[in-house]
Amino acid sequence: MTGRRLPDGGSRLDRSRPIAFTFDGRELTGFEGDTLASALLANGVDVVCRSPILGRPRGIVSAGVEESSAFVVVSEPWFEPIVAATMVNLVDGLTASGRAGVGVLPADPPRTKPSMHRHAHVEVLVVGSGDGWLAAAEEAVRRGDRVLLVEREPWLAGGAPDGLTILTNATALGLYDDGYAIVHERGPERDTLWHVRAGRVILATGAHERPIAFADDDRPGVMLAGAVARYVREFGVLPGERAVIFTTNDSTHEVSETLTDAGAEIPFVADVREGWAVTGIEGDTHVEAVHVVGPGGERRTVEADLLAVSGGWNPTAQLSRAIGGGLRYDEALATYVPDGTGPDWLEVVGTAAGDGLPRSAPYWYTPADDLSMHFVDLQRDQTVQDVLDAVGGGLRSVEHVKRATYIGTAIDQGRTSGVLTAEIVNAALGWELGAQGPTNARPPFVPVPFSVLAGMDRGRTLLDPKRTTPVHEAHVERGAVFENVGQWLRPRYFPEGGEDLERAVARECLAVRTATGALDASTLGKIEVVGPDAAVFLDRMYTNRMSNLSVGSIRYGFMLGLDGMVFDDGVAMRLAEDRYLVTTTTGGAAAVLDRFEEWLQTEWPDLRVSCTSVTEQWAVVAVGGPGARDVVTDLGTDVDLAVEAFPWMTWREGTITGVPCRVCRVSFHGELSYELHVSSWHGRHVWDAVVRAGAVPYGTEAMHVLRAEKGYVIVGQETDGTVTPDDLGMGWIVNPSKGDFVGKRSLVRADTLRNDRKQLVALLPSDPTALPVEGAQLVGSAELPEPPVPMLGHVTSSYRSPILERTFALAMLKDGRAMHGATVWAASGGETIACEVTGPVVYDPEDGRRDG
Repeated sequence: MTGRRLPDGGSRLDRSRPIAFTFDGRELTGFEGDTLASALLANGVDVVCRSPILGRPRGIVSAGVEESSAFVVVSEPWFEPIVAATMVNLVDGLTASGRAGVGVLPADPPRTKPSMHRHAHVEVLVVGSGDGWLAAAEEAVRRGDRVLLVEREPWLAGGAPDGLTILTNATALGLYDDGYAIVHERGPERDTLWHVRAGRVILATGAHERPIAFADDDRPGVMLAGAVARYVREFGVLPGERAVIFTTNDSTHEVSETLTDAGAEIPFVADVREGWAVTGIEGDTHVEAVHVVGPGGERRTVEADLLAVSGGWNPTAQLSRAIGGGLRYDEALATYVPDGTGPDWLEVVGTAAGDGLPRSAPYWYTPADDLSMHFVDLQRDQTVQDVLDAVGGGLRSVEHVKRATYIGTAIDQGRTSGVLTAEIVNAALGWELGAQGPTNARPPFVPVPFSVLAGMDRGRTLLDPKRTTPVHEAHVERGAVFENVGQWLRPRYFPEGGEDLERAVARECLAVRTATGALDASTLGKIEVVGPDAAVFLDRMYTNRMSNLSVGSIRYGFMLGLDGMVFDDGVAMRLAEDRYLVTTTTGGAAAVLDRFEEWLQTEWPDLRVSCTSVTEQWAVVAVGGPGARDVVTDLGTDVDLAVEAFPWMTWREGTITGVPCRVCRVSFHGELSYELHVSSWHGRHVWDAVVRAGAVPYGTEAMHVLRAEKGYVIVGQETDGTVTPDDLGMGWIVNPSKGDFVGKRSLVRADTLRNDRKQLVALLPSDPTALPVEGAQLVGSAELPEPPVPMLGHVTSSYRSPILERTFALAMLKDGRAMHGATVWAASGGETIACEVTGPVVYDPEDGRRDG
């Protein structure tokens, strides 16, 4: 192949504006309007890259997004690790190189184009300027609709009606529910990711030409016929001087005329409909001759430097298929066209719908004894023989063949190989044409840099917003030191008089154990579950029964994953027969709500239940300690706080310091406790009143110490996705007799029932001042043997306990319940710390302090 620039022509070019660029170290020149592919052809570059697996020379096959062969690395003026040469617009200073194998990432951070996100709302979104778009757009504009046209090319051929908004150099990456589209607009200096919401979407995405597989069909100089004509017409580039045409349809008549008018010679046309086919080519790095076979078996060799192939046309239906549109096989076109299904807001028009495509003979590959060089997917180096081997191995579904061969999984997502593969499989199985179609493509329609998806860095405030409670300003005024918990800012501790963390936490812990403390618990996730089937739903989501909970009562519960492992925990309060308030961990609220909705919408849509997040509607002040009842009484309340009238794990409604309040008898530290749930508007008022009444504010660090002394677990700290309720010593919380619930089946797997699983224990270091670090591995001897060292478990939490006047830890230990009284060693800080194994509750194991 000897490509050259024609002396004139090229509808996309501005020949008055030459552009210098570098490819594989060579300084070359193109024009404004060129793509890298057209400029390389104009400069006679045959080999663009090497194939990723076999290292075979590869050249340019197409002129657009369907390119399956010529992939490059762009290093200047921005970085892209892999992109089709046909999709790179030529700009001054462009530096690129052929992609070699799987490529190499740069050692230094590369330069990427700046990007931003924008939003658009329109009545009509038109994707592509293929056949049929103009009439639909004109009709919409006449109605007064806002119409947006997205065109992949840098210019729009022909005219456009006034009132139409046009994005060029833009590609729709995907269509989603209710007319939501993501569009990537490629600018010379900046990219834009558009979030488009449209009432109606019209796909006028045209069609892609299909190749035919034959021996060595991957050689540079083998191109799609329509692409050859485009390079001549739009870029003034003649890809070859002597061209053979291999075709199944009449679209190549125009190609032949275009080449002839440009001065090329057409020595032979191998038309499948007349019994002719190409069997192979000669040439190592470019086409030098073409071998053909005739209807009577006669063979010829034709000297040529270009082979233009057209095996038919495939409607560009990937976007419609990804949103639910189907395909049907059209025998006349020998391809798959949209079948009219899909969302009612989507319409496919023109050649994208199969209208106006040329009739074609169904011809997928040239038969031969050796099919190992008949390439089907050039980017994956997969051949007809690879497909047949997969079928011979017992695969029947094209989707399975795709996963065995990786055909259709590369950048082009099977645009040129999908139909070929499907029909090769159908033929190998003896099935009729169209028995199964091509595999589906997933968004994005074309590759998009992560930097574009991320968008502009607008700073931490918008990138990772901080959530604060209604009491936050009071904490700031008191000098709290904050920590991030999920997206929330929570007080970690409240230093007084220059205290450090350790001294402040000790003071706060002792206040709760000996007097009264106050914790801002507003960040706990809170979800209202409402409806006639709310009790049934919660029974299925929690391990224990929630349906027999009486109104006014509270129950602690676990949620499990499908694997039987602890997913989240919290309490459920029954507010009415059809209404519950469930709490979650601070960081798990969104995941729990998402989980509720997933099961309701996909598994149990018949349940009459709605779930609403009310986390930010309620402020929660937890008042705890031996003096908690006195503090709440001093606030002024009409709730009877006596133990007999207000028992553990119940709630009451009333007023506190003059505002409506839901008071709950729950505790995360084992002391007498009242959680005061009030409207977020009243949160600061109630907090201030509690502190004035003598409660000592304490933060999350003291909370951790207090809960660990009582053996209360934190999901995500004592658990890591491999822990069951029984591992935590809480098998009692699982009610297998109540019926099915999420994760129940997995609790009886052999692995889950092993006696030697890691189980929750407490560790008391022999040296009461020694503190194992969290995460420390537990071993069976003071002296570490040579690696690999057998690990018995690990420390999940470790603290200094002011009330016990010693250190302690919680840990997950292999067969831990059977090891109470034994000694293990924690490998911590370069030493081993001897620890006695005991039950997880190290303070008030009899729960004698719970009621005050």
